[in-house]
Amino acid sequence: MYWPALLMAAEIDLPEHVFVHGYLLMEGEKMSKSLGNVLDPFAVIERFGADALRFYLLREVPFGQDGSVSTSSFELRYESELANELGNLASRTIGMLDRYRDGAVPAAALDPALAEDFAGLPERVAAHVDRAELTLALEQIWQRVKRLNRYVEEQAPWRLAKEPERAQELDRVLASLVEGLRSVTVLLWPYLPTSAERLLAALGAPELGLSSAQLGAGEVRRVSAIDSLFPKDPPAAGA
Repeated sequence: MYWPALLMAAEIDLPEHVFVHGYLLMEGEKMSKSLGNVLDPFAVIERFGADALRFYLLREVPFGQDGSVSTSSFELRYESELANELGNLASRTIGMLDRYRDGAVPAAALDPALAEDFAGLPERVAAHVDRAELTLALEQIWQRVKRLNRYVEEQAPWRLAKEPERAQELDRVLASLVEGLRSVTVLLWPYLPTSAERLLAALGAPELGLSSAQLGAGEVRRVSAIDSLFPKDPPAAGA
């Protein structure tokens, strides 16, 4: 009520949309200094980084709604999703390119099956973001992170590498993996800016923007080694 009144008095146009975040509850209860049931953001950031906290809050609590958070659920998402799914995908992809192709990305056509799973992804993410459905947008991206991990297991590049006559298959798998990883990393940049920039630098693909998130829009030619994006046991503050 007050904000529109101030804008009208100043003859400034009123906003067309107002997005209001919800409240964070600690294990279902209001956070209170007297109860001590507080998730200290500074302690979390010092140990795990701001990216991890931002990701957790948007993944755990739908934007605009009240939602419960906890130390245990944060640590579970950090290990199961950031470390095991995204971090492991990045290290495996870069590691296999280094091991099997000396870091060079094969000039191979992308796997049509994987391309189908990525079709229209940037547009769907953009549509959710336009409606301030940040958690739903993140879910769209994360489903492709999971898909890339399944693709690794389905294609088993380590087995293809043992059969020289299947070199072209291996090239297609490696090229598809690195391009899929690049695509999801571009889309994850608003959620994980520091980590996404590190990973894109390792992929030699710093371009950001919705158009560059399309599968096949990148031109990754060589990858470089990168330290673990999300260590499974980061040192405690002061350690």
